[in-house]
Amino acid sequence: MAKRIAVLVSGGGTNLQALIDAQGRGELVNGELAAVLSSSPEAYALERAKRAGIPGYVLPRGDARAVTAALVERLRELDIDLVVMAGFMTIVTEELFQAYPNAVLNIHPSLIPSFCGVGCYGLHVHEKALAYGVKVSGATVHFVTEECDAGPIVLQRAAEVLPDDTPETLQRRIMEQCEWKLLPQAVSLFCQDRLKVEGRTVRILNAE
Repeated sequence: MAKRIAVLVSGGGTNLQALIDAQGRGELVNGELAAVLSSSPEAYALERAKRAGIPGYVLPRGDARAVTAALVERLRELDIDLVVMAGFMTIVTEELFQAYPNAVLNIHPSLIPSFCGVGCYGLHVHEKALAYGVKVSGATVHFVTEECDAGPIVLQRAAEVLPDDTPETLQRRIMEQCEWKLLPQAVSLFCQDRLKVEGRTVRILNAE
């Protein structure tokens, strides 16, 4: 039985598109994209979902607890097994992680624990990396917990930082070389029951 995946979005949905493309290539082994839930009715990600034939839903506005309650209710109605945060810019509360322990994945555009935590999102991450002068950056897929960007790390991939990089060029390179490859890979591993969380460590089990 394929695991049902819900993707949470707020904007353009490039990581959602990477998942849609991976599903089209048969790379989401034992998983299916069952729903896209957006914090904004204007998110272009909803158009991507529509084109791919994936049901899209807009979450109600309100405080974090009310939004989270509505989100969890909808996820349960849809019989979701895995929740993927793909550029989801809305604060959620602990009810989501209690309902889906070790079943919420997020992609972050740096090598955690560098350039992460409160305020580190979007271009801000790459601005900080360039300001610090790092020679490599990258992306991290991790399980989401109540503490921002602090859950167990599933996969990481590095990308070179070039001398003439701007935040925009670095962002694009990390998307293309890291994020769009890592996220489908992590989702597929989850759907194959090949991720085992042991404290802070995530072990990747061999395929049976």
